[in-house]
Amino acid sequence: MKCDLCGNKAVTFIKYNGSHLCADHFMKNVEKRVKREIRRQVTITEPTTIGVAVSGGKDSMVTLHIMNETFKKRKDVEIHCITVDEGIDGYRPPSVERARKYCEEHDIPMHIRSFKETVDLTMDEVAPLSGENSPCTYCGVFRRKCMNDVATEIGAKYLATGHNLDDMAQSIMMNFTRGDIERLARLGPHKKIQPGLVPRILPLRTIPEKESLLYAIVSGLPYYDGECPYWAEALRNQYRDIVDMLESRSPGSKFSILSSYDQMYPMLTEHYKPATLNKCECGEPTLGKRCKSCQLSQHIHSVMKERTE
Repeated sequence: MKCDLCGNKAVTFIKYNGSHLCADHFMKNVEKRVKREIRRQVTITEPTTIGVAVSGGKDSMVTLHIMNETFKKRKDVEIHCITVDEGIDGYRPPSVERARKYCEEHDIPMHIRSFKETVDLTMDEVAPLSGENSPCTYCGVFRRKCMNDVATEIGAKYLATGHNLDDMAQSIMMNFTRGDIERLARLGPHKKIQPGLVPRILPLRTIPEKESLLYAIVSGLPYYDGECPYWAEALRNQYRDIVDMLESRSPGSKFSILSSYDQMYPMLTEHYKPATLNKCECGEPTLGKRCKSCQLSQHIHSVMKERTE
């Protein structure tokens, strides 16, 4: 199998467009699409700090690498790595080390924030007490608070995350199926800035998960491929299976889902205006009096107290 562009040995066959690409042309293809998204989502008119949420997994490492390569020659842009330590023994420590090593080698400032110092809990403590909610519900809320706190502290104008095309298609399907159209209107990338919230950008939103993995492999990026011990309980897994089945039967389905959403987005944001936010006692913006992070952490602390009495 040879590359369609140069005749060298191909490393992949991209089913949705029928092309064979060698390692070099494949990486250039991915980088071109990611940089196009960066141009669409980022506006630089003054010295700017961009935070990149990095877990140490393939998607976040690819995001950090391409963001760094894109802006490293610009003196008016600083890239910072933001890593959240959820407190999952045997899973998070090795991934943090992958991120730390890359940041040290490329002179990227790294900031690590743990659940323990933010909500005085670890996911290993939360998971057995999560009850009707899956551990992922708590993890997602606490992680978003940690990332926003750090991004705010370092004065970041944007916070880049490693969400890929698969993640986007799954999120769109989940919210559509649940009838949560208002949440659809709030999906990133965020164009309107809400006070207290650092807007998210999604450089990999058009890159399929398999291509993100292959890019990490052929480019030699260090990444951690361990599996979170709590992932199996996530509702998202069901939607992952549905979207993957659609893609298998009709290559390009994930792109079609995202494209349909992008066409609906202007209408969604016109109908669902940004809500007026209050400030929680912890400083986090919230729709009500208390943010979700404080509500969930209080619940777990209450359960822990009941079990020790």
